[in-house]
Order: sequence, then C-alpha cells, then structure tokens
Amino acid sequence: MPIQDHQLLIESFSLHEGHVHGVSSVVATRRSPYQVIEIVELGSYGKALILDGKVQSTTLDEFIYHESIIHPAMLCHPEPRRVFVVGGGEGAPVREILKHRSVESVLMVDIDSEVVDLCRRHLPEMSAGAFEDKRVRVEFMDARAFLESSDQTFDIIIIDISEPIEEGPAYLLFTQEFYKIVFDRLTERGALAVQAGTISLAGLECFATVHATLKSVFPVVAPYFADIPSFGRPWGFLFAGKGRHPAAFSPEEIDRKIRETVHGDLRYYDGETHAMAFSLPKHVREQLAAEKRIIEDNHPLFAFR
Repeated sequence: MPIQDHQLLIESFSLHEGHVHGVSSVVATRRSPYQVIEIVELGSYGKALILDGKVQSTTLDEFIYHESIIHPAMLCHPEPRRVFVVGGGEGAPVREILKHRSVESVLMVDIDSEVVDLCRRHLPEMSAGAFEDKRVRVEFMDARAFLESSDQTFDIIIIDISEPIEEGPAYLLFTQEFYKIVFDRLTERGALAVQAGTISLAGLECFATVHATLKSVFPVVAPYFADIPSFGRPWGFLFAGKGRHPAAFSPEEIDRKIRETVHGDLRYYDGETHAMAFSLPKHVREQLAAEKRIIEDNHPLFAFR
C-alpha cells in the first residue's frame, strides 16, 4: 500500500524482523514499469528515497553509504579517469566520483528514468549539481545489455542497485555471467565496488553468496562494511579488482591520497575508517569462507522482499 502522511513505515527485513520509521509527510509517489518509487520525509532522517517499500537513502546519513561505495575503489586505483555507474539514481554516487581530480568521464546507466526524474526534482541536494557536470552522461537502459554490446573499458565500475528480488530489475546483475562481463570491461588495474546487502547475523546469505560469486571471477575480492543508521543494520560492500588489495593500503597512505587527489570534504571516509571498514568481525569472515554457492543466470539468489 502507498505510504501515507503521519504513518509508521515498517520496513521488513524478514518474516520476523523489521525497522520502523515515522513518516512526517509524503513528498512524491510514482509507480514506474519497474518499481514503486516514493520520496517521503522521515521524522528522524529527513527526506528519503524508498523503492518498493525499502529505504535506499536519506538526506541525514546518505553520505556514509555513498562515500563507502565510491571512495575505496577510487582511492585504491592509481588514477581513475573513466567511471561507469550502474544505478545510483539519486546522483549521489556521481557527486562523490566527481570529487576525484583525475576523473575525465562518468557514464551512469539506470534502467528506471523515473527514479532519476523524481530525485532531480525532489532530492537535488543529493546530486548537488552532478547531473549538470559536462563530464557526466546518463543513459536509461539495462546496464547488462549496455556492457554486452559495448567495447568501452573503464577504470572503475560502481554497481549501486537494490538486492536481487524475483521479477525485480536487478537480479541478473548479481550473477557470475554478469561479473565476467564487468571483468572484461575493466582496464588493467580496474576495480569494481558493489553494494551487497546486510552483514547482520540473520541476513548474511546474500552478502556471502555475492562474495563467493565475485571470487569465482576476480583475482582480488575484499569485503567491507559501514553502519548506515537509517538501514537499521550494518551494511556490506564488496571490492573486486585487478590491482592492489585494499588492505595493502595503510591509513596514512589513504589519507595522503585523499589530500592529493580529492577536492571537497569527505565527512565519513578517511584512512582510519578505511582500516576499520575492511576489518570484518570473525563470524562474518567465517561465513564468507564457508559459503561456496555461486549465483548464476539460471541459479539466481533472491533476497527477502
């Protein structure tokens, strides 16, 4: 059902658990061919983008999520020039990418133009002018079809899409076959960053299987995490690449690279945060080591809706 003013939004994590938000007001609602898009004002977190009932980002804490998905891959590459973004409809991932002085072009491909349209109208603070930058090009189509039909290569690929949901727009972008395409579209020292779901104790299956799937394709795979308050759970990301392992970068080296290559403020990410993010708890590391399943086109994994 559509979200209403002054109601409680219960975001279900499973059949037994969820996170409750107080909705102050509804800003905009639209049903696209792919999903239900809602922008609402939350009492604790400000304006929020919600897709199919799931909080994607809020104005209060989106900087934690977007700095986490963008800067580890960007900082671990010697000189990222060409960047490809899958999803990222708010424009905040592109905003963070453009902070890197070496960037010459950003190609963002999102399947749902209506998400981008609503965010540009009602969440302009998230993109902060990124869509107007001359280095940025936005295409609306299936990102997998684009990469399959193109011979372009990129230094960095960012995959900022929702978890794989049956009949949703994203599940074929989490498979071994897709990651092989991504591998071929990355340059010699290229890197990939993926949001891969929660690392909460009751919800590790998606993160662990995406990790195992990336390991079947890439020589370097590094899991990391951040605490996103509006998500109600710690959140997992995966770095995959052809160059140095992120753990090989000391806090001092990350801080130096930020000073030399990034303009504008980073509110969350620095060398100390980098070291923390790639240090996962023991029980998470053990489950990642134990997980052997590979996600394939004909054997997908569907997260809980």
